[in-house]
Amino acid sequence: MNRFSDIRLGTRPTGRWSLRAQWVLADTSAGRRLIRDGEVVIEGDRVIHVGHRFEGELAARHDMGTALIAPGFVDLDALSDLDTTLLAFDNWPGERKGRVWPRSYVDRGPYEMYSAEELAFQKRFAFGQLLLNGITSAAPIASLFYREWGETTAEFDAAAEAAQQLGLRVWLGPAYRSGGMVLEPDGRMVPEFDEARGLDGLDRAIVFAGKWQGNDLVSSMLAPDRVETCTETLLRRTMDAAEELNCPVRLHMAQGKMERDTVAALHGKTAPEWLDGMGLLTPRLLAPHATVATGDDLRRYAAGGVTVVHCPLVAARHGGVLRSFATLRDMGLRIAMGTDTAPPDMVLNMAVGMMLCRVAEGDIAACTSPDFMDAATISGAQALGRDDIGVLRAGGKADIAVFDLGDAAMAPTIDPIQTLILGATGRVTRATIVDGRLSMRDGEVAGIDMAGARAQAQAQFEGLLTRYPERTAGHPALETIFPPAYPLMDGRQT
Repeated sequence: MNRFSDIRLGTRPTGRWSLRAQWVLADTSAGRRLIRDGEVVIEGDRVIHVGHRFEGELAARHDMGTALIAPGFVDLDALSDLDTTLLAFDNWPGERKGRVWPRSYVDRGPYEMYSAEELAFQKRFAFGQLLLNGITSAAPIASLFYREWGETTAEFDAAAEAAQQLGLRVWLGPAYRSGGMVLEPDGRMVPEFDEARGLDGLDRAIVFAGKWQGNDLVSSMLAPDRVETCTETLLRRTMDAAEELNCPVRLHMAQGKMERDTVAALHGKTAPEWLDGMGLLTPRLLAPHATVATGDDLRRYAAGGVTVVHCPLVAARHGGVLRSFATLRDMGLRIAMGTDTAPPDMVLNMAVGMMLCRVAEGDIAACTSPDFMDAATISGAQALGRDDIGVLRAGGKADIAVFDLGDAAMAPTIDPIQTLILGATGRVTRATIVDGRLSMRDGEVAGIDMAGARAQAQAQFEGLLTRYPERTAGHPALETIFPPAYPLMDGRQT
């Protein structure tokens, strides 16, 4: 008897093998279709059949029962560190909570707050969490607030190795920048630039990209950090390099007041208007988050073929909202999805995104579950120039997520897509298959002990917190920067 539990984690079963389930989400020439009691047949790294029962010879057939077999998620702003933004949601303003470097810290000389080993570990742990949530393709993102300046090629070599060991498809590129915001003693936030340092970071990113081109699981991406930290020269050279490398560029912009005000002061324009004037809004550009984009900004995006990467959970936590998913969709803009924060839960992001869209429009009919399922799969793949991922069809890559619809915490299923998005979270992900390889099953990830890694992550995060006073304005005590939600009870209280 062939049991799914007998497949060794991290391996690609030999021969033709299949998964059956109560529901399968298939991509056909006529569009997406739900198949009741469907079967998916895999051989090597490819899907060879999606439909009802396969009548050909199989080495093994695995019945997943009350489940949904679907394309794996494509996450274009995937958390790849220990998320420090979680510290900001109840602790404001950010410039007084270590989210902007004070002048005193800059003068002493910024430094790396993690060791090389810790940087490598946090990406392994984050990649494992992505697989736990049914994410099969990811473009990682990390914060530069606790870095000396930008990311290093060494840590991304380690990230590429981790992706291959764990079995995650990734688009990688170390983040670089020409400048950053500095908090002056009088409370002013000012941009400070070192263009040569930014161009050196780009050169290193180009070398990294060339090194990993042609790898089946690892592809290149150029990742200038945030638009307000970049100069015109850096952005022009980035887009030129992307053309030569034939890779995407991800640039965060139209995402917040500080950016909007800084770009306006520097260039007299919004960020999308500034890039459009340079001819840099192209289909290569992935642009999280668009939450402060004007109507004119969105029209410029649409004309240039830019992909907006929608990260609704992190936006909502900051009090922001995309205005709106339905508006961008109706303008013909391609909308992909990102997680960008902890938990890296695409199902939760789709649910929050649907709710925010309906609130922004004041209309329950403004968006549907299929809108968000497509954004989290097909649209992300198209933004990367791929038609063989984010889909479940014969000839496509075997990048698959299996969701448990019989989970005791879920409501009874009316429709598998609606029930998944509005009645579950990513915690119902039962299995994640990447390139035909079983990367995650029942909470276990190939190549990493997630329970042990979680304990290590906690210790590493607490070590980072001890350094926060050094890079926070006025250097207050840690308990002042991040006070407890409720006062701590001492031993004299009952």
